[in-house]
Amino acid sequence: MGRMIGLLQVDPTVGDLTGNAKRLEQLSHLASKNGADVAVTTELAISGYPPRDLLLQDEFIRLAQQTAISLNVPLPVLVGTPIEAKTERQLPGNGVVRAGNKDAVSKDGSSHILARKQLLPSYDVFDEARYFQPDTRSGIARTIAQLDLGVTVCEDAWQAAGLTPSTYSADPIEHLAEWGRQGVQLDATVNLSASPYHADKLSSRIHVCRTAARILNHPFLLANQVGGNDDLLFDGNSLVAWPDGRVVVAPAWQEGVLLVDIDDSENCRWVASETQGALCIGSDQIRHVSPDDKGHEYDKDLLEDLTDAVVTGLSDYCRKSGISSIVLGLSGGIDSAVAACVAAAAVGPENVTGIAMPSRHSSQHSIDDARHTAQALGIHFDMIPIDSFHLSVEESIGEVLSNGHPVASENLQSRLRGLLVMAHANAQGHMAIATGNKSELAQGYCTLYGDMAGGYTPLGDLYKMQVYGLADMFNTRAERDGRIQPVNESTRTKPPSAELAPDQKDEDSLPPYDVLDGILHAHIEEGLDAQAIAEKGFDRGMVVEVLTRLEHSEHKRWQMSPAPRVSSRAFGQGWRRPLASRHDWRH
Repeated sequence: MGRMIGLLQVDPTVGDLTGNAKRLEQLSHLASKNGADVAVTTELAISGYPPRDLLLQDEFIRLAQQTAISLNVPLPVLVGTPIEAKTERQLPGNGVVRAGNKDAVSKDGSSHILARKQLLPSYDVFDEARYFQPDTRSGIARTIAQLDLGVTVCEDAWQAAGLTPSTYSADPIEHLAEWGRQGVQLDATVNLSASPYHADKLSSRIHVCRTAARILNHPFLLANQVGGNDDLLFDGNSLVAWPDGRVVVAPAWQEGVLLVDIDDSENCRWVASETQGALCIGSDQIRHVSPDDKGHEYDKDLLEDLTDAVVTGLSDYCRKSGISSIVLGLSGGIDSAVAACVAAAAVGPENVTGIAMPSRHSSQHSIDDARHTAQALGIHFDMIPIDSFHLSVEESIGEVLSNGHPVASENLQSRLRGLLVMAHANAQGHMAIATGNKSELAQGYCTLYGDMAGGYTPLGDLYKMQVYGLADMFNTRAERDGRIQPVNESTRTKPPSAELAPDQKDEDSLPPYDVLDGILHAHIEEGLDAQAIAEKGFDRGMVVEVLTRLEHSEHKRWQMSPAPRVSSRAFGQGWRRPLASRHDWRH
């Protein structure tokens, strides 16, 4: 048996110090029972990540640090936690303490503090400089279960790999390497991480760990958080890299322990958690990545990963918020069908209600398609025609509508549907979910207080064509399990339409979705302007129209409910566009 380190891939709830402590204790016992000599948690595991402005409360910092040090664990555990400020003029630290030390402890617990994070990201979804004081030296844990370990926290490892958007003044990995050249010999370096998910993120993490292992000339282990917290998702995929490029990766979307034998990559194992954490979906096998694998071939199939991601996001949002049931509008269209699939997978079909609300413009096939999805999934189904409500409102404000923009009458239908869905939510204790996707939200092709009504938008960071991909994935999974495919051929192939006017189709107002998605992706995630997008082969006039609609719809996105982040740039924390602006995309 070699020297074994257990990486505790945990799904914490932000702010739940007691619950998170219990979860870490259970995982620590699981690691110990399976042969680990020492265990390592994820970043800020005791508080959950990101705790945001909870970190502005001194008492929260103090309780978190005390709880982390006092964990009842059977082996030494390196615990990620907020750490009290060194002086009154400094901010707290994002650090690592040792739990499981039976020796005498100093009154303030300082003898347990092993490291503080050095590099504090303040870009994209991160704002750590608001809360933490950066440290100026790398951490080392001496003689922890006969191991000498370097200790880093998340971003500390990314500078050496060249994957930070700007250069920090320090490089913790190079610092540890310099100590090694001066005679400080370490057995391994660990990294406590809360690295948010987006598609293909694992490739970046593997590069980070391989780079660190090569520079340090010893194994580099990264314990990554799993589960959803608000709009951020964490896929797990904890991993270890050796200097020769070998890598072992833990499963995604599961809570558990990756047992790493730092002397033998073939002796690494995964043990799933016995607690009620992440959904435990997908493969439960560790993956071995050979030194020859240079591309992205170690990533899971993208659609599998995206499907697991959005299900985990909604599931954890509900579980951590105390929400047990969901209601949504079922139109018979692709978005509501896939949203229903996500909801059923996240909270169980018995806890989901779909409501069809046809108007005078709704087709019979839309009603039939909505019913098919509900029956195939096994969710509750209700139908409430809205035509009488619509006529009544039109009669009441007919003069206003006759002298106004025609879209006002169309949006009445969407808002009546929103009213009915929210009435069900309030009366029955459900959470309503909105069914819009990223392409529609980008173009303002959604109605405030109508189809945007809801506490969560599970498809809000998926482009329209990705929604079709998820439909295929849910159908494949249903067929594999011997169930009826929930998204039928009619739903998949009919032209997308809001059905708010006679013979209305989305392409009456928008480019074809495959074209629209390409333009939006180039601008939102690649950062290209109108001219650069046109040079990729898109019609420049169409590009200008799309970007203009994007800008004019910002007020709607400021009011959208949280959506799980699955792309490298999602609407929300990482999208900080002005609300009132007049940028002219023609120039």
